[in-house]
Amino acid sequence: MKAIKAVKGTKDILPWEIPLWHQIETLCKELFASAGYQEIRTPVFEKTELFARGIGEFSDIVSKEMYTFQDMGGEWLTLRPEFTASVIRSYIQHHYYQRASLHKLWYFGPLFRQERPQAGRLRQFHQFGIELIGSEYPEADAEIITLACDFYKKIGLKDWELHINSIGNTKDRLNYIEVLKKSLTPYVDDLCPTCQDRFDKNILRLFDCKNELCQQILDTHAPKIIDYLSEKDKAHFEEVCEYLDLQNVPYQINSKLVRGLDYYTRTTFEIKSNHLGAQDALCGGGRYDNLVEELGGPSTPSIGFAAGVERLIMALEAEEKASVQLSPPDLYIAPIDNQAYKGIVKYCTHLRNQGFIIETDLLRRSVKAMMREANRKQARFVTVIGSEELNSGTLTLKHLETGQEYPVNWDNLGEFLEKTILPF
Repeated sequence: MKAIKAVKGTKDILPWEIPLWHQIETLCKELFASAGYQEIRTPVFEKTELFARGIGEFSDIVSKEMYTFQDMGGEWLTLRPEFTASVIRSYIQHHYYQRASLHKLWYFGPLFRQERPQAGRLRQFHQFGIELIGSEYPEADAEIITLACDFYKKIGLKDWELHINSIGNTKDRLNYIEVLKKSLTPYVDDLCPTCQDRFDKNILRLFDCKNELCQQILDTHAPKIIDYLSEKDKAHFEEVCEYLDLQNVPYQINSKLVRGLDYYTRTTFEIKSNHLGAQDALCGGGRYDNLVEELGGPSTPSIGFAAGVERLIMALEAEEKASVQLSPPDLYIAPIDNQAYKGIVKYCTHLRNQGFIIETDLLRRSVKAMMREANRKQARFVTVIGSEELNSGTLTLKHLETGQEYPVNWDNLGEFLEKTILPF
């Protein structure tokens, strides 16, 4: 019978890969908590209209990439393609704003987009990120950007760059879009088919195109959005840059950085890796001051970022930083027969309840084979148990790295391990 494989565009996270995922998630918990962010977990699927209204019906995500289905009650539902709209839906539904004027949230989990699978793009992928809801001020922007940069520093990545821009408020952006269309109209026929399709629907997405000719046209003929900002938005962006300078956060002002989602306003930013080819964005985010109101809540300024886990791992592998050591067993107990195994079961459970990593043989192998297994797992100590050890109550622990042996009483085993493991 033919074996069944995973669905195209999805990937198993294998047992030997999990420690790195744990490291990433642990850093999220510790780093974001250090700045007062609390974790939120939203449903994997939402009402389709949430994403249509929040992301924009003409965005690629909504028009081409969402996994949408009708449930048995006739309601249209969508597997979440991004987190921000879900977080804001939760914020509105549960009236967070009645609890406090400012909320700091972080998340980690799977997302779904029906894209063409390639390096750095999967149909089920994972993101982590943070949302700061309630502040309109530049220091909020700077905190979000700095936390994103701190994450990549602490995880060990070296070869990355921060790109920032401002796309102004909605009125400024609409004025800019009219100027942009007028400037590029003579060159529409020279754009790639995708950009031609985006020209009327979502012209700002032209800046995301990877086609070299399209980029040449933009470089030559497209005005810079930063030149069309209001004085208030220019001052806001300048102050964001000032806060980054004060913290010695290096950045590049990138006039093409507009981001692909309709809800963005003012500050936008991306962190890019030099190891990921065309799909080089590790992290992206920005301000979305109108989204809460557009989804039915009170007018609430907000900013956040989202970062791809799979792309992070690709970058770590490229920089040879993806190796994570498994926690070795504190003690490997090798029973010489089934009777000996019955005698050690209660001790194994007792030691595990004390917090030690205890492994034993479950394949009834020879002592020689069990010793090889203890070495393969890099156990700190190993002990062979037979009737003599069970009857006398005394066993001999061998430290595998030094070869030193220690006689220990069963009743004192936990105390011995606690005192002995740390010095090694």
